[in-house]
Amino acid sequence: MAKVSVYNMEGNQIGEIELNDAVFGVEINEHLMHMAVVSHLAGKRQGTQSAKTRSEVSGGGKKPWRQKGTGHARQGSTRAPQWKGGGVVFAPKPRDYTIKLNKKEKRLALKSALTSRVNENKLIVVDALKMDEIKTKNFKAVLDGLKVSKALVVLDKDNQNVIMSAKNIPDVKTAYTNTINTYDVLKYDTVVIDKGVVGAIEEVYA
Repeated sequence: MAKVSVYNMEGNQIGEIELNDAVFGVEINEHLMHMAVVSHLAGKRQGTQSAKTRSEVSGGGKKPWRQKGTGHARQGSTRAPQWKGGGVVFAPKPRDYTIKLNKKEKRLALKSALTSRVNENKLIVVDALKMDEIKTKNFKAVLDGLKVSKALVVLDKDNQNVIMSAKNIPDVKTAYTNTINTYDVLKYDTVVIDKGVVGAIEEVYA
């Protein structure tokens, strides 16, 4: 089992914790991680873009000039794509961009992402991420103590003070145990995780 250091909120190392290899020590599958990221980004697209083709643009029923003898190139309509006000070639239409992964693929992609963070020493376990008040300045000091800037912070559901304190810090995102995903784990430079959450993640994904 892999071992990582455990820090307090002041940034001092106070111990170590063993991680379950079934979650944090799997064989990394880069293809599945890529597919999970593509699926996540595709799911965020609205797919509502729309433009008119030449068959949908109004007007243009009359031939602008006769076929021959004018010196101009032949034209059949003023709503052809090369005309101002004409239709769009291969115009985008509303569509669903969803790319589906099955449950096993999603789990393995997430475990691969977490394993990569452990291998790169970019997973930091904090003994207890708790704050008595909502104070962005105080939470920023915690991150500075851990020498972290761009981070995904994984918390318990009842940790509202930390969530609200981190809300206005650029490049910091908070997530619950059941809302972490491959995209966020890979997007942020470091994963900061509450020690109590490690067991919950291992219990869900092992």
